[in-house]
Amino acid sequence: MHNCLVAQSGGPTVAINSSLAGVIQGAINSQYFDKIYGSLNGVQGLLNGRLMDLTKKVEETPMFIDLLQKSPSMYLGSCRYQLPDYSEDDAPYAYIFNKFEEYEIDAFFYIGGNDSMDTVDKLNAYAQQIGNPIKIVGIPKTIDNDLCVTDHTPGYGSAAKYVASTLLEIGHDTSIYPINSVTIVEIMGRDAGWLAGSSVLARNSYNHAPHLIYLPEVAFNEAEFIEDVKAAIEKYNNVVIAVSEGIKDADGKYISATTAVEDTFGHSQLSGTGKCLEYIIKENLQVKVRSVEINILQRSAAHMSSVTDIGEAFRLGMHAVKVATDGKSGVMVTAVRKSNDPYAVDMGDTDVKNVAGLVKHVPREWINERGNDVTQEFIDYAYPLILGEPVVKYQRGIPDYLDVSHLYPENK
Repeated sequence: MHNCLVAQSGGPTVAINSSLAGVIQGAINSQYFDKIYGSLNGVQGLLNGRLMDLTKKVEETPMFIDLLQKSPSMYLGSCRYQLPDYSEDDAPYAYIFNKFEEYEIDAFFYIGGNDSMDTVDKLNAYAQQIGNPIKIVGIPKTIDNDLCVTDHTPGYGSAAKYVASTLLEIGHDTSIYPINSVTIVEIMGRDAGWLAGSSVLARNSYNHAPHLIYLPEVAFNEAEFIEDVKAAIEKYNNVVIAVSEGIKDADGKYISATTAVEDTFGHSQLSGTGKCLEYIIKENLQVKVRSVEINILQRSAAHMSSVTDIGEAFRLGMHAVKVATDGKSGVMVTAVRKSNDPYAVDMGDTDVKNVAGLVKHVPREWINERGNDVTQEFIDYAYPLILGEPVVKYQRGIPDYLDVSHLYPENK
């Protein structure tokens, strides 16, 4: 038999299930694969023997693929498991490849971000080492939009839409009182400011919020920050500031690093950047100030997703199947932008080594000289990615998503 396996990893996005749906649809359309399996909780599902028959799910659940496209988070669950170097410890690899053989897997699709592409690279290298012909293909996702080569990542457009909408609503909220105030909005983005930069899309003919935007790509200067806030208060009264969680000082130290801990991949887990800036303003300016952290809300709001984002995620999933059946392995599928107006992208692929362990930053020329705003080039880049509103099914007044109880502990 010819079967394929798909898994999801890392942090969730609104669009990652759409890529999963694309893989399922692409595998069905290919007429090459007999069964499609899903590994629950990423590669850990393989190590723990937790596989789901997705072919059966499609057959038994009406409109399964359509519902999957519009459901948030990760239907197959996730993990943050780092494979060791197989030259030092090949036991996990041997177990995983035994599972591949047991389930007659010809292709493995891994949907995730930077660290997930590291897993794709390692599994592909091991397959080549032992002469196994399995095709291993990565599919990008991350709201951070920090994967190299691909023009943008599925999940970013929807998160950007949520961030911009939220900043517009905060702009309305802060404008009602005739007093001076500052509202700081902390937005995800450890080393790249793509998501905080997308807050600029909240601005329109009457709304100037966010009035200041700070990204990790430019060193944070406290004295200049205070000057910026003073000037903005004089001009606008009520100031809204969008800040990336990962802003650093001139020495490269995270502003919130005093409380940061590291995950299994060695990344600092940041929080409190907005609160740090709140304290700075309180100590230097006599104004009302508060900070809010959007946190996980920006990555799970399927009711406010971008149709462009969801559609491209689905296309990338389908393209991954084509890449595998064409005989490619050790690659990540990519979006290649052809034009901004009219907006158009093609699907491509790149060696996963061009992605794993690397970070794509916002170009410095897309940030103003002062480092407190983004330029028109950023707007032209981000704007097409947030377009389109999905038709979401509602039940009892709230969105009706796919049942994910198979991920609960009692169902292990």
